[in-house]
Amino acid sequence: MTKPTSRQTVLTGITTTGIPHLGNYVGAIRPAIESSHSDDVRSFYFLADYHALVKNRDPARLRESSLAVAATWLALGLDTDRAVFYRQSDIPEIPELSWIISSVTAKGLMNRAHAYKAAVQENEDSGSNDPDKGITMALFGYPVLMAADILMFSAHKVPVGRDQIQHVEMARDIAQRFNHIYGDTFVIPEAVVGEDTAVLTGLDGRKMSKSYDNTIPLFEPAKKLRKLVMKIKTNSLEPGEPKDPDDCTLFDIYQAFATADETAAYRKKLEAGMSWGDAKQELFEYLDAHLEGPRGEYEKLTSDPAYVEAVLKAGAEKAREHSLALIKRVREAVGIAALG
Repeated sequence: MTKPTSRQTVLTGITTTGIPHLGNYVGAIRPAIESSHSDDVRSFYFLADYHALVKNRDPARLRESSLAVAATWLALGLDTDRAVFYRQSDIPEIPELSWIISSVTAKGLMNRAHAYKAAVQENEDSGSNDPDKGITMALFGYPVLMAADILMFSAHKVPVGRDQIQHVEMARDIAQRFNHIYGDTFVIPEAVVGEDTAVLTGLDGRKMSKSYDNTIPLFEPAKKLRKLVMKIKTNSLEPGEPKDPDDCTLFDIYQAFATADETAAYRKKLEAGMSWGDAKQELFEYLDAHLEGPRGEYEKLTSDPAYVEAVLKAGAEKAREHSLALIKRVREAVGIAALG
């Protein structure tokens, strides 16, 4: 059984499938980085590059995203002295654990995974005679690899969006099944969904998401940032006509970054009839000033990938202190051990 600890272990994975945007920052990166400075938790953050292979078939894009994601977290102040920051593919014990726990994972459980069911439904809706057309084993087995990520580091809590709760529940099921067969080995994880976590609206009024191609990349140069802000969808209200801040993408983004007093002032200007052009300009100027320092650090880091690589390798060494000990216990539990 894992040795008891007075601190809770919290684990967060970041899939390397694109360039981080404003929504990623306020919804996941900022609260996680704040948590990394706490003495009350033991934090593990990892680049989920194996998971990225489920959808990404472009090697150059995967490398670009890995560098961008790592540099983003470092530029925004991740405390790598307190937190363990590593790349999934640098921990060979993770895929080994994934295979071992797959031996106690029911196929029926995987059949119920939302992503798999959605892919099957899409095939059926398109009239395909093969419900599994185009579905890879990576997509089908994704929850088992995610369970290995979680169980490997004895995570007590896993912050996730609502769409990922099922995967943590599956990790719980797998851990409980393994413990029932082989004895107490794994900590049973718990999903944590932040009720107050900000969800930003994108350029077109829908949730900001790479899937909708409506994002504002976090560290765009000032000129590109301004151009994107100016593209944010607004209604046809004229200058002088009151605007509703609670139905306004500009306000949605502004309040996610600003202080309470700054937000109240911006709200008053919108309600007083500030023009959309002025509102967009003010939002751009605020974002540009807020992100200027981290942007410079991000550009410095992305121009020195060898440094970022060294940070990830150092994190992997810390992570493997845990993974090697855990996989040793797992191997012994299942009977994979020296014969004499």
